[in-house]
Amino acid sequence: MNLNLLDRNSNASIILAGILALIVGVGVSRFVFTSLLPFMLEDYLSITFAGVLASLNYIGYLAGSIFAIFIKDINSKVKYFRIGMLVCVVTTLILGISTNDFIWSISRIIAGFGASMALVVGSAIVMTKLKMESKTKAMGIHFSGIGFSVLVTDLISRAVFAYGEDWRMAWIVLTTFGFFATIYSIYILSFDKKIQENVINYGFNKSLFSPFVILLIIAYFTEGVGMVVQGTFLPDIINSIEGLNGYGAYTWTIAGLAGIPSCIIWMTLASKKGSVNIIIISMLLQVIGILIPALTTNMYLNLFSGVLYGGTFVGLVALFMNLGGKLSGSNPVILMGALTTSYGIGQVGAPLYSVKLIEIFGTYNIALYVTAFIVFSGAILLFFAKNIMSDEQKKL
Repeated sequence: MNLNLLDRNSNASIILAGILALIVGVGVSRFVFTSLLPFMLEDYLSITFAGVLASLNYIGYLAGSIFAIFIKDINSKVKYFRIGMLVCVVTTLILGISTNDFIWSISRIIAGFGASMALVVGSAIVMTKLKMESKTKAMGIHFSGIGFSVLVTDLISRAVFAYGEDWRMAWIVLTTFGFFATIYSIYILSFDKKIQENVINYGFNKSLFSPFVILLIIAYFTEGVGMVVQGTFLPDIINSIEGLNGYGAYTWTIAGLAGIPSCIIWMTLASKKGSVNIIIISMLLQVIGILIPALTTNMYLNLFSGVLYGGTFVGLVALFMNLGGKLSGSNPVILMGALTTSYGIGQVGAPLYSVKLIEIFGTYNIALYVTAFIVFSGAILLFFAKNIMSDEQKKL
C-alpha cells in the first residue's frame, strides 16, 4: 500500500496533521508549561504567579472556544486555524527569550486563544476532511493527540535537560518543533479549492435547557476544576511530597501515556453502558487520583495518580461533548457553547483558589481536598440527574 503523508486528501495524513495540531496547540502552547513548572519555580516564577498565568491561559482558551462556536464557514475555520497555530508558535518563543511578567501574562492569554483554534477549530476541519462512513473511531484516534501532547512535549523537555540546558532553551526547542509541525498541519488541513457551504442559522432554543441538561452543565464545570488543578501543578505536587522529589516528571509522563488510549476506551464503554454512567465512573476515578498525593507518600500510588489523571480528563471532555452533541440534535451551537463556557469558568477559577490555599497552608493538600470535593459533587449531581432523565436520554 502506497502511504503518501503529503497527500492532503489521505485519511492517514489528515489524522496525523490533526494529532500534530493538538501536540502544538494543547502540548506546546499549554501542557508543557506544567512539565517545565518545577524548573521555572526554581529561578523565575512564584507559585502564585504560575497560578495566575494558568488562569490567564484558560481565559484566552475560553474566549477562543466561544468564538470558535460561531465560525460557521469552513473556509473561515481554515483561516482561523492557521492564525491560531502560528500564534501558538510565536507565544512559545516569547517564553524562551523574555522574563518580563507583563509580556508573559499577555502571551499566555494569546496562547490560550491559539490553543482553542488548534483544538476546537482544527478538530472540526479534521472531521470535515475525513473521507469515511463512520468517523467516530477516527476522531477517537485524533483526540488521542491530547495524550500525545502531554507525552511528546514532556519528552522533548527531558531531552533538552539531558543535554544540560535550562528551561529557556526548552521553550526555544519546543518552538522549533512546533514550527515544523505547524507547517505540516497547515498544509494538510487545507482544501484544494474554496468549499461552498449552506450555513444554517438556528434560533435560540430554550427547550434544550431541561433540568437534566442544566445539571450536566454544572457537572462539566466541576470537571473543568478537576482537570486544571492537576493539569497545572501535578509534577510539583508530587515533588513536594516527602521522599518523592524528582518523581513529578515521571508522574506527568505516565499521565500522557494513559491519556493516549483513554478517549477510545471511554467512548466505547459509553456506547455500551450509557454516557452518564461512564461519566460518573470516570469522575469518581479522577477524585481518587486527586486525593492520592494528599493521603499517601507511597511512590507507586502517586505514580498511579498520574494514570488516573491522564486516563480520565481526556475521555471526560470527549464524553461530555459527545453527549451534548447528541442532546442538541440539529442545533448544537448553543448547548456546546454553554458546556464549553461552564468548563472554561472552572478552568479559570481553579488555579486561583489553589494558589491562595497553598499560600495560606504551605502545602497542596487543602487545595487537593477542595478540588476532589468539587469533582465528587459533580459526580453526585449526575447520579441524581439519572432520576430525571428520559428513557431516550438514558440510551445516549
